[in-house]
Amino acid sequence: MQYVKKLLFGLVIIILTLFLVSWWMYHNRNQHTTEQLPELGTKSDTIGNTDNDTNKTEKPETLNPITHKRTFFDELSDAAIERTMHKVVYDPKYVTIKYPMGDVPANTGVCTDVVIRSYRKFGIDLQQLVHEDISKNFSQYPAKEKWGSKKPDTNIDHRRVYNLQTFFQRFGESLAITNNAKDYKPGDIVTWQISPKFPHIGIVVNVGTDDPDRFMVVHNIGEGPKIDDILFAFPITGHYRYQNNQVAAVK
Repeated sequence: MQYVKKLLFGLVIIILTLFLVSWWMYHNRNQHTTEQLPELGTKSDTIGNTDNDTNKTEKPETLNPITHKRTFFDELSDAAIERTMHKVVYDPKYVTIKYPMGDVPANTGVCTDVVIRSYRKFGIDLQQLVHEDISKNFSQYPAKEKWGSKKPDTNIDHRRVYNLQTFFQRFGESLAITNNAKDYKPGDIVTWQISPKFPHIGIVVNVGTDDPDRFMVVHNIGEGPKIDDILFAFPITGHYRYQNNQVAAVK
């Protein structure tokens, strides 16, 4: 009987010891795990961490909002963008047109027609303005040097890039030609030299690119009026701003 009591006491001690050891191991493991787990919302947590969240998408900035008081040049930018809504076939041939406010067929045109038609929205007739000045100052224009012209021609003079450059230099604001995108604002006129005999012209518009400082350009280089990221695609030969004195700033 005494032997049975000792045996039972020994079993109780063993069971109690096993229980205490198990409890200690369990407690120790939980404490270690709690110290290693990151707290939700911290930088160690990839869920909700904007630095590591692969599902994050950013809305591309395509149109830069105008936060200042709208000006004529903002409106000119809008007018140029509107030109891209028209289906136009590139056609550089000589066409006889009326004067003033003459135009080639609406479904045809070249790069200069994008500029001419954009200004026409405000009643500014570059055909008449160029003709009046070239008639008085023929030697100031490259008409004779470039095309062998002996007198002004209302059908074509205003549709030539070099003549428009001369006109904008004489009556507009000639701006610096730089490689800094910040220097080119919506409403600016830019000219390029694509090849020795291929000048080009376009209007900087209020549409952004992947560079937050660079705007796109509306131009027609052979496929009709388009908005493209071409500001620095070709050597720039001119940078202008032109607002006719008779046109007040848009309020």
